[in-house]
Amino acid sequence: MLKKAIDSVLASPRSIKRILTASVDFIAVMFSLWLAFSLRYGEMYIPPQSQWWVFITAPVIAIPVFIKFGLYRAIIRYMGMRAIWTVVQASLLYTVLFSVVVLISNIQGVPRTVYGIQFLLLLMLAGGSRLIARWWINSIQSGLSHLSRSKKLAPPVIIYGAGASGVQLDAALKQSYQYRPVAFIDDAVELHKQHINGLTVYPFTQLSHVIEKYAVADLLLAIPSASRNRRSELIRLLEPYPLHVRTLPSLIDLADGKVKISDIQEVDIADLLGREQVEPMTDLLQANITNKTVMVTGAGGSIGSELCRQIIKLQPVALILYELNEFCLYAIEKELQAYALDMPICALLGNVQDQKRVEAVCLRFNVNTIYHAAAYKHVPMVERNTTEGVRNNVFGTLACAKAAIASKVETFVLISTDKAVRPTNTMGASKRFAELILQGLAGEQSDTRLVMVRFGNVLGSSGSVVPLFRQQIASGGPITVTDSRINRYFMSIPEAAELVIQAGAMGRGGDVFVLDMGDPVRIVELAKRMIHLSGLVEKDKDHPGGDIEITFTGLRPGEKLYEELLIGDNVSDTVHSKIMRAEETVILWGALNEILESLNKAVEIEEVQKIRTILVDNVDGFKPQCDPKDWIQAGNYS
Repeated sequence: MLKKAIDSVLASPRSIKRILTASVDFIAVMFSLWLAFSLRYGEMYIPPQSQWWVFITAPVIAIPVFIKFGLYRAIIRYMGMRAIWTVVQASLLYTVLFSVVVLISNIQGVPRTVYGIQFLLLLMLAGGSRLIARWWINSIQSGLSHLSRSKKLAPPVIIYGAGASGVQLDAALKQSYQYRPVAFIDDAVELHKQHINGLTVYPFTQLSHVIEKYAVADLLLAIPSASRNRRSELIRLLEPYPLHVRTLPSLIDLADGKVKISDIQEVDIADLLGREQVEPMTDLLQANITNKTVMVTGAGGSIGSELCRQIIKLQPVALILYELNEFCLYAIEKELQAYALDMPICALLGNVQDQKRVEAVCLRFNVNTIYHAAAYKHVPMVERNTTEGVRNNVFGTLACAKAAIASKVETFVLISTDKAVRPTNTMGASKRFAELILQGLAGEQSDTRLVMVRFGNVLGSSGSVVPLFRQQIASGGPITVTDSRINRYFMSIPEAAELVIQAGAMGRGGDVFVLDMGDPVRIVELAKRMIHLSGLVEKDKDHPGGDIEITFTGLRPGEKLYEELLIGDNVSDTVHSKIMRAEETVILWGALNEILESLNKAVEIEEVQKIRTILVDNVDGFKPQCDPKDWIQAGNYS
């Protein structure tokens, strides 16, 4: 019956709710005035007939004032301190107006102290009634909700961080019933053993006790202001515990000051790796972008799209999106248009191998800077499609560079890869050949600065192992790793794009810049950490009853165990601590042009072995890990 009554009130039209609230206020105004007289005279006051109109006038003044202040537009069950402040203002204005009306009317028998006493009483009645109603509705709904969930109680969760974000998260969780907060963990000694919203704050040393006491399997990190190193340290400390660790985004993402359940996410792998991002140099960020027309090839890809996101914030004159994939182009165009910035965003479909098309775009929009991110980057895929990989990565770069030079583009930046260094696969060799093209062309002209930026894997890209591992964990495993010894460099996509923009501004022409990727990470260790942070146990010979098994599938065609960033040791520092300049072997354009002609003929007639030979002969350190695996070649179906 109670539930039906509450549901009936809550489901009634807003107009009915407003009438009910106004009726309560009507009574509260008259009662507070009568009580003010009684308190003033120290006895139960019985007003004479001459003062009845005073008691009728009071609510006639008060209700319109309350309406003007919007007190009947507020939803009581969500009412906060701002609404109480509105009640204070409305009550004060009513008191002033009421006292003026009475004084002007020259009515006797109304002591001046009555006005002040009534103000305080009305404030308690009008504000208090709303707070009581809010508490009553929410508590009853909570009790009914908990009762309905008695057979399926929300899982307990620990909140790490008893600051503002942690407290807001606790309140949000209690409203959603998705989780049941049972305790706070915090490093601040002064908070230990204190109670916040009914939850005890414990030190980290008592985490095991809390886990055992409440049978907890989930922990939420609510420390958005912590540095990446601190977050990484905490994650490492939490790894041994049987907890599924999740987190809130950074403070930038929570700038509105409100924590929502939807903000909870899996632990950022960048936090897991502990790589602290260096503050960008504003002059380098702006040099090739601000007040210039910028074009990004491969604009719909992982790196290309992030470049677009960062470029648009640096206020170019216009941003040209050049992409072969229609859906990816549509997606990034729509995303960028949501920024609602007053600048042209031009989405063009096109192939980077079409030099005339690229040149026409550059001339039409008077492009100043090109970031060439279009490439085939998936190692096994390119190994199985050799001619297309070379056609796109080598001759696509050649066509774009020539188009840039012909249209006098100021700066052309090639997005390269660590796999171009002593490559063991066609993809890496083709990217190194693309670098050779820019180095050769740089010596033949001075109108366009040709710059290369080389870096390793980016977290969360289309070819990254991280989303694959998450999917495999969610499916119950196994996690597939090619080799127990394999390692890779990792960097977040935003950091990589930011450093690419800064490196491109340093180039003089023919420069190869290498980004500092930190220390390489063993892929199998990354897989193990992701399993542990999901609150699961690795299934191995020591834990046959574990949850997720790691299996080794063997190296894929063209894949190597270790990646490098430098071909030789000739490297110099730059003004940016995370960017180095490498001095690499150059093939003069005259000789390189002849090699390109031979390579083009081999590509046109699908001569995979000839392509392989040309790449081996001209790319430093290219030692293929396997025989050609191209699908077109007879016998390569295994």
